[in-house]
Amino acid sequence: MKADTTHILANIRKLMKDRKYVPDTLSAYIVPSCDAHNSEYLADVDMRRQYVSGFTGSAGTAVITLDKALMWTDGRYYLQAQKEMDTNWMLMKEGLPDTPSRPDWLTSNLEPGSNVGVDPMLITSTSWTDLSDKLEASGCQLVAVDKNLVDIVWREDRNNPQPNRPENPVSPLEIEFTGRTWQSKVEELRAKLEENKCTALVLTALDDVAWLLNLRGSDIDYNPVFFSYCVVTPKEVVLFINESQVSPAVKDSLTPEDMEESVQIQGYSKIKGFLSGLVSNTQGKIWLASTASQGLVSLVPEKRSLVKLSPVAVMKAIKNPVELKGFDNCHIRDSAALCQYFSWLQKNVGSGQVTEISGADVLEEFRKEQDNFVGLSFPSISGVGPNGAIIHYRPEPESDRRITKEEMYLIDSGAQYKDGTTDVTRTLHLGTPSEYEKECFTRVLKGMIALASSVFPAKTCGYRLDTLARMHLWSVGLDYRHGTGHGVGSYLNVHEGPSGISYRMNPNDPGIQEGMIFSDEPGYYEDGKFGIRLETLVKVVPATTKYTFDQTEMLTFEPVTVVPIQLKLIEPTLLTKPEVEWLNNYHQICRDRVGPLLKEQGKHEALDWLYLETQPIG
Repeated sequence: MKADTTHILANIRKLMKDRKYVPDTLSAYIVPSCDAHNSEYLADVDMRRQYVSGFTGSAGTAVITLDKALMWTDGRYYLQAQKEMDTNWMLMKEGLPDTPSRPDWLTSNLEPGSNVGVDPMLITSTSWTDLSDKLEASGCQLVAVDKNLVDIVWREDRNNPQPNRPENPVSPLEIEFTGRTWQSKVEELRAKLEENKCTALVLTALDDVAWLLNLRGSDIDYNPVFFSYCVVTPKEVVLFINESQVSPAVKDSLTPEDMEESVQIQGYSKIKGFLSGLVSNTQGKIWLASTASQGLVSLVPEKRSLVKLSPVAVMKAIKNPVELKGFDNCHIRDSAALCQYFSWLQKNVGSGQVTEISGADVLEEFRKEQDNFVGLSFPSISGVGPNGAIIHYRPEPESDRRITKEEMYLIDSGAQYKDGTTDVTRTLHLGTPSEYEKECFTRVLKGMIALASSVFPAKTCGYRLDTLARMHLWSVGLDYRHGTGHGVGSYLNVHEGPSGISYRMNPNDPGIQEGMIFSDEPGYYEDGKFGIRLETLVKVVPATTKYTFDQTEMLTFEPVTVVPIQLKLIEPTLLTKPEVEWLNNYHQICRDRVGPLLKEQGKHEALDWLYLETQPIG
């Protein structure tokens, strides 16, 4: 059921003209999707864009004018946004040639002299500068609205009041999972500070803070992070966090026995004052990430600030040997749970009682049986038939569809384990697929294999590899509207930057390097009919090549996910001999890694299913 946003929009428009809350009347107000840390997934208290629009997707930006409401979102969410938003809203399909960008729309539709407002804590400094420059060129102005207008309206909403900000307990993560002490990470950071002639580094991304200090939390569902900031200087490390979240175990982990250095703890809300004090009491540049908010970056004079990619983002993305081993181990256990689920599903689908929601719940229960399980890494995307064509579909009671032998079934799911994070998609047909479905599936598989088996120079940017996953779809006029691969955190966020594999260039991409983990996930979606996606996590490893050019280091990928790819959906005549060899080798890896665990656990039906689905073809 679509939410009626009429009253919410009317109240926001009143505030846009109220000088008590805005410096001058606003002609437009921007509501981003992020929080003050530029997080992708949000705590309920920060779901402002969802509150004003009813649209629940993870990506999108709302623009509210005095007589219009517009939502920009990408191809993953076109269908979802259309289903969820009421008639007050106009969907702007980002990425299509005829869709204007937000700056272009604003400059074309607002009168010169108009003010466009946004909460400066919810927009990165780079985005602020870009939008401000474009607005000023047309005679408009971007203004900071320090009191968030959505929060004001939301707090007064008796039917749906804004939740409180979570303050859940934080825990230290043991060295057996992190592979490094926080002190060694800080030492590396200080070398980077010196190299860049900086006196301080301000960390604003929640996963950067959690990774650096070997801490984990639960303030945001599915993401083991906690609301915090961290500042590193040559002499001190300061963690800004609500002190109620800091347990004795955390204090002990941040105060080593040798007392050589300990982490200072200050209140979460004190970051602005501390940053202003740094500006007043130190010399030299202060390093803030390019994803830091305008609200923080504006506290540092331009001549004293260095705004560029956080060094922690790259350090975190390159997994150490302990983290890589953890990824392998947790994926074996996770794959065992999926084999259990698929064998169970094949046995029970005929009952007519298994639905998208109940099936995903059964899968979660199988995962809970595995060692080091903490929780899911994102809400399971369990989609049958036309629901599978909604790229980031999340089943709700009113949309819950039965899993049958007549329609394709897409399940994109993952879990958080203390030794790693998983994210895997498989598409099945539990009956007899059509020839067209088999062709589409096989072309998606060919794209996955092409990327997984590619060889490329070290530090190649991801956008240069994206075509490999699409070319077999393109050759018959098909495509998909999402990126092909994202980084994955080590018991952290399931979507991790700064590198990725997409048709879009990413100015912060440092290039693909040994030790990184990526998803390899091409797909194809036929609106109203079915969706196909195959997602396998891969790790970046050195490639062995016949020749060496100018001492260039060459890299390739090795699979981390070890879940079989359904054989009945493959049209073998479309596969080349090298592709058949890759698939057979992959399925042998699945047998070798997952089979012994299923046997040890006494999961004989799942083991039989594994052997059946990994038979060599060709």
